[in-house]
Amino acid sequence: MTAAHNSPRRYSEKPSDVYLFGTCVLDLFDPEAGVSAVQLLEREGIRVHYPQDQTCCGQPAYTSGFPDEARAVAKAQLTLFPGTWPVIVPSGSCAGMMRHHWPRLFADDLTNLPRAESIASRTFELTEFLLNVLHVEWKPSAKQKPETVVLHTSCSARREMNTHVHARALLAKFGDVEVKQQEHEAECCGFGGSFSVKHPEISAAMASDKADALEATGATTLVSADAGCLLNLNGTLEKRGSALRGQHIATYFWNKVKEGA
Repeated sequence: MTAAHNSPRRYSEKPSDVYLFGTCVLDLFDPEAGVSAVQLLEREGIRVHYPQDQTCCGQPAYTSGFPDEARAVAKAQLTLFPGTWPVIVPSGSCAGMMRHHWPRLFADDLTNLPRAESIASRTFELTEFLLNVLHVEWKPSAKQKPETVVLHTSCSARREMNTHVHARALLAKFGDVEVKQQEHEAECCGFGGSFSVKHPEISAAMASDKADALEATGATTLVSADAGCLLNLNGTLEKRGSALRGQHIATYFWNKVKEGA
């Protein structure tokens, strides 16, 4: 990992164009969130480009201890973002993989390292970009009723991209939204990529503990910037018959600003 990706980030002026890296989980399980991300960006006057050949960032293989396989997956993405436009990722964990770990994966590859470093330097998690580059200003609609929301952020998204900080700041822009604080907020939901497959019993117990904390807040809506966590948590909440359900934060934000337009 280069020092540039550890140092405090400097934010540029608003661009005219961006790339969207949609992530494989959103593509397969929550395409609405990807569309919502595009709509949020276009609402701010941004042209969004979606390279059709994109697949996965390589994180599942990387965190499972298979760097060669992760490198092969990541390498297939390196030529898809050739311009200087920012790369927007509606997932804190995938954005963290691209920004912090791609340069490490290609540290010994003199051909591909410059491409990996270029993309890493231009990679933004969606809420980070909306808050710190676009400086969005959102207002509550008179048609909307006050609501309570609880936020969940994935472990790696918190550590590597500060997604919880950006999401809270954006939620605070809506005067009709009260954000409830869950106990043990920083604890894992049990998804952990391949962890939930390798250790299903432990994962289920962790998800149950997290669901307890979420329900205890009394919030009516759960939002998260990571689709993998939402899969795990929504499945757990549904099995126990809970009225609480989670949605991707891009979808939540788009529905709010669309109604307030």
